[in-house]
Amino acid sequence: MEDVDKNIELKINEISKKLKAIRLSKGYTSYETFAFENELNRVQYWRIESGKNITLKTLIKVLDIHKISLKDFFEDL
Repeated sequence: MEDVDKNIELKINEISKKLKAIRLSKGYTSYETFAFENELNRVQYWRIESGKNITLKTLIKVLDIHKISLKDFFEDL
């Protein structure tokens, strides 16, 4: 089970890093500014980019903000 958990954590970190890269590519150098301008809780968004708390609901909301489909997001992960 430990290997499974470790693999899950690695995948969550990949998702977090990709979300941060997308934010930066859109010109948002601050996660706080991105969260504020898109009506997201800034602490919750920080947790997402830190790989600490990602719910599907929030992931879909963030991808909708960026106009990215789930398919496109996960295509290269």
